[in-house]
Amino acid sequence: MKILYSNEANFKDEFSLLVDRSNIDMQSVMPIVNGIINDIKERGDVALNEQIAKFDKWEVNGNLAITTDEMKAAYDNLDDKLRNALKLAYERIKAYHEKQVEKSWIDFEPSGAILGQKVTPVDRAGLYIPGGKAAYPSSLIMNAVPAIVAGVKEIVVCTPAVGGEVNSLLLAAMHLLGIKTAYKVGGASAVAAMAYGTQTIKKVDVITGPGNIFVATAKKMVYGDVNIDMIAGPSEIGVIADESANPTHIAIDLLSQAEHDEIASSFLITFSAEFANKVNDEIQRLLPNLKRYEIAKASIDNKAAIIVARDIDECIELMNALAVEHLEIATDNAYEYLPRIKHAGAIFLGHYTPEAIGDYLAGPNHTLPTGGSARFFSPLSVSNFIKKSSIISMNKRAIDEIGSACMALADAEGLEAHKLSVEFRM
Repeated sequence: MKILYSNEANFKDEFSLLVDRSNIDMQSVMPIVNGIINDIKERGDVALNEQIAKFDKWEVNGNLAITTDEMKAAYDNLDDKLRNALKLAYERIKAYHEKQVEKSWIDFEPSGAILGQKVTPVDRAGLYIPGGKAAYPSSLIMNAVPAIVAGVKEIVVCTPAVGGEVNSLLLAAMHLLGIKTAYKVGGASAVAAMAYGTQTIKKVDVITGPGNIFVATAKKMVYGDVNIDMIAGPSEIGVIADESANPTHIAIDLLSQAEHDEIASSFLITFSAEFANKVNDEIQRLLPNLKRYEIAKASIDNKAAIIVARDIDECIELMNALAVEHLEIATDNAYEYLPRIKHAGAIFLGHYTPEAIGDYLAGPNHTLPTGGSARFFSPLSVSNFIKKSSIISMNKRAIDEIGSACMALADAEGLEAHKLSVEFRM
């Protein structure tokens, strides 16, 4: 794992490459994704079935839907320990998201004007859950719970089923969450089907959930016809640590992201060169023992870095510039630095708070902004599944009080009918 020193002459150039890590080559896949989307828009289920046969290698033959019986059977067959773990995750995540619920409100002004905001859930939400070689029931829980808490009545789940089979743990999680509508379709095809509808899959209002470059590109291309949560890239972690941290703990936390993907990013920023070397040594010791060794090694070799800064102030400055998805602060008095963190998807404080606890059941959502987009995106939340309507009501007294100012602004913009629509009421 490369070690960079902030006092070296070439540091700015090296660091800028880490900041610009979000460059995903969507241009190369856009023609393919555009073809998939247009085909589904034009031919619906016929195109969808052909794409499943091509990409997921199985013939649909009317078996696109996942039945609630399949979900229940998988749940009933779960090992008790795993079933209890799923329940605990669901309960904790639901409790956290219930605190995010926004309420409609009305304000009565002395003049008699009434202003307010009406909060309403979307009618239908589409959740994309990665599948294929691996299954992620945690992603299903994280995407479904805020939609459920928001009050969305129809939730549609799409997940790839290579060979036509869906992971039993994912099916069990669907039952736990009360999912009624789910389909065995993945990739850009799933996004297009949910965005525009087919004979089988209804059009949704919002699409959330992570995926590969084809999924991310498809979400970007359908945005505007439906809402989306964010354009998510490879997973990443940043750690600010001092010598009070355990080097083994920090090393395994960095590896916990590296094992996700060859292009996942892991960053440690510390002001101790000795600690940096200890962590690097631990990474090299632990790495060969990982089941996903080849994936983790590629990430550590090509997408990871340890940075030795001058002091804690520079550690924070550099980490804010990286704006990472997951940020651990493994220092003495970690809370002391929290007010100075400006950009991070999720912040993990203290020596006993590994990022992995947030992936599964701490409570906050693990669908987070990546690639530096934490500068302007937020974690998936209840807000992604609602929309807000402004409420305005004027009586004669109220419009008499502010009408002249409104007319002046309309007149300045040259919009006569706007001006007159107020004037006629005064």
